[in-house]
Amino acid sequence: MIGIVGIITIFVMVFGGYLAAGGKMGIILQSLPFEMAMIGGAAIGAFLISNSLSEIKHTLKDLGKVFKGAKWKNSDYRDLLCLLYELIRLARQDPISVEAHIEDPQQSTIISKYPKILADVEATALICDTLRSASMNYDDPHQVEEVLEKRIDSNIHHSMHSSHALQTIADGLPALGIVAAVLGVIKTMASIDQPPEVLGKMIGGALVGTFLGVFLAYGLVGPFAAKVKVVTEEDSHFYQLIREVLVANLHNHSTNICIEVGRQNTPSHFRPSFSDLEEALKAVKHQAA
Repeated sequence: MIGIVGIITIFVMVFGGYLAAGGKMGIILQSLPFEMAMIGGAAIGAFLISNSLSEIKHTLKDLGKVFKGAKWKNSDYRDLLCLLYELIRLARQDPISVEAHIEDPQQSTIISKYPKILADVEATALICDTLRSASMNYDDPHQVEEVLEKRIDSNIHHSMHSSHALQTIADGLPALGIVAAVLGVIKTMASIDQPPEVLGKMIGGALVGTFLGVFLAYGLVGPFAAKVKVVTEEDSHFYQLIREVLVANLHNHSTNICIEVGRQNTPSHFRPSFSDLEEALKAVKHQAA
């Protein structure tokens, strides 16, 4: 919702200010289709050239983050801590029985209680692979932590591609606007014998290209790229929390301490209070009893 409000604000303030200053929309509306075809078409073409098909699909999908915001909400972080609590607790009580849950998470009676986490392939794989490593009696928890760190960093780097792709387009749009403006000037120069009022409209139409390139770059595409980056970084905290809790488990801290480590490492605006998490864990214990 806030993204839509932002877009409306941009258009209202830019064009409202233009009209309030005595500007006329006629010349802009007349030139807009042609300028947009040149600038927008060139930007789309450059985007297609510089990205693979999978990267294009990924970027288009990530545009939804501008309006939806972060994937993981407050309740998801609480659910994650409850899930990890159940799995760690079971792994310590009965290491054999936990293998069925981590080998086939889709059929797990524990993991399936948290469908949103189960639906995220990377989150589920991160949990199961790390618990599997613990069952293999890794002697050095720091080694597992390093592997997890590299894995998460690699995933973040891949997820950031959409932001980088959009920012590249934003950086190129002003120059593409100048290209459209230059073409408009060339067209004007070919009609230099026309009266001043005609030439004025033609020059104004050419300048629409410069305006449009700068407006799209700094008013829309650039902010879209920044928002996608912020949301991607925010979502990455979810996977980092998995690492913190499971590494604490590898260091043989008590189950409650492992979960508290995770709670403390949850971003402040998503962090459940101690009492709220305690109530959620009590409910988990009651269901397991």
